[in-house]
Amino acid sequence: MRALQREIIGALKVQPKIDPETEIRRSVDFMKAYLKKTGLKSLVLGISGGQDSTLAGKLCEMAASELRAETHDDSYQFIAVRLPYGTQADESDAMAAVKFMGADRVDRVDIQPATDATVKAVEANHETISDFNKGNIKARQRMIAQFTIAGANQGVVVGTDHAAEAVTGFYTKFGDGAADITPIWRLNKRQGKQLLAALHAPEHLYTKVPTADLEEDRPALPDEAALGVRYDDIDDYLEGKDVSDKAAETIEGWYLRTQHKRHLPITVFDTFWK
Repeated sequence: MRALQREIIGALKVQPKIDPETEIRRSVDFMKAYLKKTGLKSLVLGISGGQDSTLAGKLCEMAASELRAETHDDSYQFIAVRLPYGTQADESDAMAAVKFMGADRVDRVDIQPATDATVKAVEANHETISDFNKGNIKARQRMIAQFTIAGANQGVVVGTDHAAEAVTGFYTKFGDGAADITPIWRLNKRQGKQLLAALHAPEHLYTKVPTADLEEDRPALPDEAALGVRYDDIDDYLEGKDVSDKAAETIEGWYLRTQHKRHLPITVFDTFWK
């Protein structure tokens, strides 16, 4: 095993093999314990219709349902939030995910007006906002909405970060990378599929091509095309298996370049920047 590979696996806590039922229980119990410890009552999560939010959402609903049954406190709830920019191409998948997870409440916030207003306001200062930069604005507007809903409902914002995403830094800093808790962190993409299969999720929700779908110039751009490496290779790498030198170098390159995303804001006492 490559030295950096071993370091990354240790940092991201990835196991080479998992028992799906054990990991489901681990995530659900984690969220239940967090809510009881903090006194908060709601789990808030944006639902895209993709694998990660479908998995995290189902786990959220299980946690909220179990807390209501165990405590007889009906104020515990899971709020699923739909956050389209105008019209979402795969809206049917998002609604299928919401139906599967059985959310207690579904909010819908169209982020297009806020996103476009931000772009217009900044460009009034003679700045040019690229399509890529606008995609990051969309991701951050989605988190503004989720934290606002959480703030109104004694809530905690749930993130969907997982090991295959964390190793590449494939998320927007302070956008979809912002959350209070991340219940599927430690799992790679393959393992997330195993949990969804064990939960009897609709198969098309976790076998579809993963895409962030933030860029208008490149709509529905597959994650693997953006990253330059397959998720199978990323998963193999995180499980300690051999991958090609090209795949390993691509994964490690992403990991090193995106280290700042996995770190809290840097202070003069940190050594990261030196």
